[in-house]
Amino acid sequence: MILVTGGAGFIGGNFVLDWLANPNAEAIINLDKLTYAGNLATLEPLKNNSRHIFVHGDIGDKELVAGLLRGHQPRAIVNFAAESHVDRSIHGPAEFIATNIVGTFNLLESAREYWGGLNESAKKGFRFHHVSTDEVYGSLSAADPAFTEANSYEPNSPYSASKAASDHLIRAWFHTYGFPVVTTNCSNNYGPYHFPEKLIPLVILNAFNGKPLPIYGDGQQIRDWLYVGDHCSAIREVLANGKLGETYNIGGWNEKANIDVVKTICNILDELKPRSDGRSYVEQITFVKDRPGHDRRYAIDASKVERELGWRPAETFETGIRKTVQWYLDNPVWIEGVVSGSYRDWLSKQYN
Repeated sequence: MILVTGGAGFIGGNFVLDWLANPNAEAIINLDKLTYAGNLATLEPLKNNSRHIFVHGDIGDKELVAGLLRGHQPRAIVNFAAESHVDRSIHGPAEFIATNIVGTFNLLESAREYWGGLNESAKKGFRFHHVSTDEVYGSLSAADPAFTEANSYEPNSPYSASKAASDHLIRAWFHTYGFPVVTTNCSNNYGPYHFPEKLIPLVILNAFNGKPLPIYGDGQQIRDWLYVGDHCSAIREVLANGKLGETYNIGGWNEKANIDVVKTICNILDELKPRSDGRSYVEQITFVKDRPGHDRRYAIDASKVERELGWRPAETFETGIRKTVQWYLDNPVWIEGVVSGSYRDWLSKQYN
């Protein structure tokens, strides 16, 4: 059995669904606080699955976490739980400090106490996998080489600073206490079940609803795009075979400017769900004031995980983005649940 934290969110939810799609995979305890981005509808396919145990709670609740660890005896923890949206961190950094730093600290301490009480065999096999972001490395110029695991940390937003702090805690717990950790720093994920404050789902849902497709600044900010299914497979590989104390960068080898991502989505929608007036969704693109301190470019060099563990993404951006758009077309019930709730409230504050 493994404990997954943040398993009702975007990446965590996809990981849980992907893990349990294997009938031979071990059971999951899924701990999630169900903040605005946590969605039980994502886990609907697992409602009758005895290998999925959902617990509504906070990683910062040491008593709850300790009880789950004692009661279920997981052999690993995969920590997805985090506040993750840069814009929200700019307007309200306190929640990011509370969850990403203090919450991670409390989870680590609960896990270390549990690990310390295991017998030697179980202790040797235990793993704590911390899922982080490439944003901890800061920003690149167009000519800079992609981020490797040797890059220094230069976070530029409250979000990335809080994730950098959590990464440092993970490293310190390994070196100070010998606590068995691995860390992965991923590039921008996209795919099914993504809360639509992030660029790709926001554009798809805004297009459906006749809303503007907002592009910050000149739209030339570059990101490396990683299909969430590929990220899940990388996490499984690192959890199983990663070297303790090591960091692995997980990327899609797909650097794209934001404006090009949006135009690609528009072109796919023009083909799969044409506008009633026959015009292109590109006409809904609207350039808006850039966010404060907007990083210009992120790029991941994922050579280490390929070299040491043999992992490489299966999807190109072209195949992954088409699958993503098609998923949103095929899942109106999930979309309606989001649109009728927190997404609608958030959108009304942003673009109306």
